[in-house]
Amino acid sequence: MAPWEKQFDVEHTLEKAMTAFWKNGYAGTSMQDLITCMGIHKGSIYATYGDKRSLFLAALRHYDAKFRKDRITRLERECLPLGAIRAFFQSLVDDAVGDKTRFGCFLTNTALECSAHDEEIAKIVSASQEDFEDFFRRMIKAGKSTGEISNTLSTRQMARALLGSLVGILVLSRSRPEKLLLQTIADEALQKLV
Repeated sequence: MAPWEKQFDVEHTLEKAMTAFWKNGYAGTSMQDLITCMGIHKGSIYATYGDKRSLFLAALRHYDAKFRKDRITRLERECLPLGAIRAFFQSLVDDAVGDKTRFGCFLTNTALECSAHDEEIAKIVSASQEDFEDFFRRMIKAGKSTGEISNTLSTRQMARALLGSLVGILVLSRSRPEKLLLQTIADEALQKLV
């Protein structure tokens, strides 16, 4: 192996960093925490990912691609429009109730911790939220054309209302991951569609 080749799995160590940041937040994760959980030297972290903030940004983008983009793509491919929205909200509730770690959503946690203070982080979080809103908008529009979703609704307003319900569930999932509470929010959001 050449001396400049990585002697560790870059994506695997990024996953470990992502989990640390997800669990403890940006401020709550020290460089020593990252060295310990990633199992690589400080110099390797800097050489591969840059400083702590750069590693955090890479971990946040990795989380976004893994947990948000993949989920939306799968639901759009496998479900009818209203069914995609229903399955999306049901998976949120099920994930929150089944998550014994209570990590919540890394993007939402980051929005609450860092977005007001860091423009680049705010852009990543905002882009993710806009993609969720666009997913809802596409599904509502398609559902209106098939008659699954009421034509009397404003597509844009309903997509934004669904986004608000999504964020509400994600925030509550950290402090009150109660099935009845979260299911009620999801059911109320879906009821407005028909």
